[in-house]
Amino acid sequence: MVSALWDEVLMGMQATAAVSRVAGAAPRLESVIIDDPRPGEVLVRLVATGVCHTDMVMRDGHLPVPLPVVLGHEGAGHVVAVGDGVSHVAPGDAVVLSFASCGACPSCDYDAPAYCHGFFPRNFLAMREDGSTAIHDGQGPVHSHIFGQSSFATHAIAHGRNAVKVDSDLPLELMGPLGCGFLTGAGAVLNALDVRAGQSIAVLGAGAVGMAAIMAARIRGAGRIIAVDRSAQRVALALSLGATQGVVADGQSLADHGLTGLDHVLDTTGHVPLIEEAIMALGPQGQAGLLAAFAPGAQVKLDAAFVMSGGRVVRGIVEGSADPQNLIPQLIAYWREGLFPIERLVQFYPFADIAKAIAAGESGAVIKPIVRM
Repeated sequence: MVSALWDEVLMGMQATAAVSRVAGAAPRLESVIIDDPRPGEVLVRLVATGVCHTDMVMRDGHLPVPLPVVLGHEGAGHVVAVGDGVSHVAPGDAVVLSFASCGACPSCDYDAPAYCHGFFPRNFLAMREDGSTAIHDGQGPVHSHIFGQSSFATHAIAHGRNAVKVDSDLPLELMGPLGCGFLTGAGAVLNALDVRAGQSIAVLGAGAVGMAAIMAARIRGAGRIIAVDRSAQRVALALSLGATQGVVADGQSLADHGLTGLDHVLDTTGHVPLIEEAIMALGPQGQAGLLAAFAPGAQVKLDAAFVMSGGRVVRGIVEGSADPQNLIPQLIAYWREGLFPIERLVQFYPFADIAKAIAAGESGAVIKPIVRM
């Protein structure tokens, strides 16, 4: 049985969604029907959603996402209805939506849902496990369940596991990117690399993920926090958010800028030559974290003797190695204390201008576009 907040949700409901029908093209707003939530699912009326670079990767067909599809995976809103088996949220609750996980594999059992054995199909194949979708129009099904949510819409069906209940007094329109971009950067520092007080870290790329990592490194008390980016403006912003040193990429090597013997490097760029150089900047027992979206077949060359002899580590990082149910409330607490000022990174757009928001994020003109519903 479905517990409903509004009568409109019974037997499905009409909604507006930004539907992508052609690879590489901007989505268009269309009228669609959203299903009632099935067991384990929740229906959410979205307040806002962030725009992430991964949305653009999916839009362009670099991942096997079927069309037509509703993208978006940084949603925040209010629960409208819950399906059987969902008890941690109820109609009326404020929620931030994050990535989907199964809850039953060895990784999920070990509190590591970012490495769920079913992560890829649950987040990128845009359908339920039985092949059904939660969205349809007059012509047939529209693919849904991107990152377990498809939040480029006024309403979304999400999984209970990736709906995180948050306080009702929050500016919910600001909170959606905590579900992916900001969670990824901060979690990489707090969880995957476990940066300790006094250690050094270089963050390659000062976008939304990189800025979140820099703020998290400051929270951890890192001694030397280096922001590396091609944009002098972004480097200046990073310095104001906690970086102790800024490097504007100018063709010189990292060593020429004094980046040697580092405890950690975190790459958000996916630029292989820079990554190879950054690994060589690690000190003994240093760690390099890779969390960009790499093209299939991309290869990073390692000096095996250098890595082995110093006990150095190169690790992939997915979603900040985070459990959203734990990290999102923690990041909100940091935000309340003024330690994680994500409002300095965002620009808001109305839903009708979602194509402009996507273009602004893709060009780098805006660090984190957020679309208001």
